[in-house]
Amino acid sequence: FGDIGFDVLAGPLFQTPEEAAEMALGERVNVVGVSSLAAGHKTLLPQLIDRLKEQGGENIIVVCGGVIPRQDYEFLQEHGVAAVFGPGTNVLEAANSVLDLLQGRRRNQ
Repeated sequence: FGDIGFDVLAGPLFQTPEEAAEMALGERVNVVGVSSLAAGHKTLLPQLIDRLKEQGGENIIVVCGGVIPRQDYEFLQEHGVAAVFGPGTNVLEAANSVLDLLQGRRRNQ
């Protein structure tokens, strides 16, 4: 994303949802992108979204990618994840989806 013009701030690996929310709020980001490779997405992503809401970051868009089974996409979207980018997602298509979210063409749930 950085190579195509996004301002990317990479956080440390293995942050807790609380740490990620604190960083996102402190840096005043518009979007948090989470990469899940350890099967924690159904627990950690809802926790992140809850922490953001609790701290006034309900307008921060949360997207995720990584090794996420397709059958979990609906669960994540029902819990506030705006977009899920699975293995093989074209980076330009993902970037366009994020731009659509930022411009309000697609909404968080």
